[in-house]
Amino acid sequence: MIDRVILLVMDSVGIGELPDAHLYGDSGSNTLGHIYRDLKGFSLPNLERLGIGNIRETQYIKKHSAPVGCYGRAMEMSKGKDTITGHWEMTGIVLERPFPTYPEGFPDDLIKSFERLIDRPVLGNRAASGTAIIQELGSRHVLTGYPIVYTSADSVFQIAAHEEVIPLEQLYNICEEARGLLTGEHRVARVIARPFTGEPGEFVRTANRRDFSVAPPEKTLLDLALEQGHTVSAVGKISDIFNGRGISRYVHTKSNRDGISETKKFINEGTKGIIFTNLVDFDMHYGHRNNVEGYGSALREFDEGLFELMDCLGEKDLLILTADHGCDPTTASTDHSREYVPILAYGKSIKKGWDIGTRESFADIGATVADCLKIEGYKAGSSFLRHIIE
Repeated sequence: MIDRVILLVMDSVGIGELPDAHLYGDSGSNTLGHIYRDLKGFSLPNLERLGIGNIRETQYIKKHSAPVGCYGRAMEMSKGKDTITGHWEMTGIVLERPFPTYPEGFPDDLIKSFERLIDRPVLGNRAASGTAIIQELGSRHVLTGYPIVYTSADSVFQIAAHEEVIPLEQLYNICEEARGLLTGEHRVARVIARPFTGEPGEFVRTANRRDFSVAPPEKTLLDLALEQGHTVSAVGKISDIFNGRGISRYVHTKSNRDGISETKKFINEGTKGIIFTNLVDFDMHYGHRNNVEGYGSALREFDEGLFELMDCLGEKDLLILTADHGCDPTTASTDHSREYVPILAYGKSIKKGWDIGTRESFADIGATVADCLKIEGYKAGSSFLRHIIE
């Protein structure tokens, strides 16, 4: 019997292109496989021990002769390949239409409406690297006080400002104004506050980022769990992704290492229910910057911390490791990639070495959590609990 599930999302750690990847410009993408391929001697002993290399059709990843976990992969049914879409699907919401993106920048009338709301002009308004655009426009921003607006290949409206020019609370208020404006056809997935500090030529983003996400259109696994008396503990940007819905308590984190530490604290408290963690460094710091070495180092650091995380688990705990999309750092693109995500399940009452197979939707993960905790009303996906439980 399972009475607590730790659901940990390795943000962007995809394991190979989906059948429709060509429709997204992602043919050949394979985030984790290509890191193994391109980094000499690369190994992730604990993930391999769980069976990540035994997942069918994975490439380059080392197989284990006797995995201690159950392993499989999931397809994404929703249209899109962004963070919110992936997380929402694994909690029961499948989107028929992707969130809008703006590769040419936002329409003039939308920007003018935003400028009227905040009573000042903006700089930028184009798709750009966040680290690059603050170097390019940061000095002008400091001089004028005008916020920098930019987007990316994701469905995001990002607002960058120097913390000494536009204080954090004011920046967050500006983001809330943008969130209220961006509805209907311009209902972007996230408005993101991107504060930075420093001097011209040496501007650096701070850890005070905040996401203002759209609210889920219907109840998720988390809403149902909370309504039925379970504690839902969120680590990292989970609370932002779900707009605070279905969350009992949350903690924001500054790094993957911090995320693992906070997850362990929640585990050691012994509270039953769901611990839902997102580790974003893989995606934010390395995938989008095509930094293969950095991505590999972050994976090694996570793998080392994984042993301690597994060691914290109680008799009635289930640990599920997965991802929300890919972000292959070896391709020319700096965008997310449309990929299968891994599913690794581990616990003291869980079978060893069982192949979960290929799941038709990320929603199967949520169905399994609902099955574990006897959560009623979850209608998406198909649980794999009966296949993995001893």
